[in-house]
Amino acid sequence: MSASNPKTMTVSRPGKVVRSPEGVATAPFWVEMLLEGADGENTAMRATLDPGTITRWHTHPRGQLLYVLSGQGLAQNEGGPVEELRAGDAVWFAPGERHWHGAADDSPFSYISIQPADNGSFVEWLDPVDARP
Repeated sequence: MSASNPKTMTVSRPGKVVRSPEGVATAPFWVEMLLEGADGENTAMRATLDPGTITRWHTHPRGQLLYVLSGQGLAQNEGGPVEELRAGDAVWFAPGERHWHGAADDSPFSYISIQPADNGSFVEWLDPVDARP
């Protein structure tokens, strides 16, 4: 990313909401970039997933904070249990921690994610989730 975080207070009004790239989840989901950062700076986005939509396994080079806004979600790190998520929950994934997250089968799921960029990247998408409860 070439953009840099603002150097002073900045108010952003609801902006461009786009579909996620193909292949990063079981179905495309809605994404609004809130903050685009250069290397070492934070990138933040709001995502809204339809019921049953989950991401692929992925990692973040410098970690990720997920803050649940609404709905019911699920998250799992490799080898760990599937955790149920609801509004107000905050989830931290450590740098390089292989994980996935998404919407429960019967609920949409909306969250804000914050992750620093490293060498122009803030996520590495991996293989699809084979099975989940």
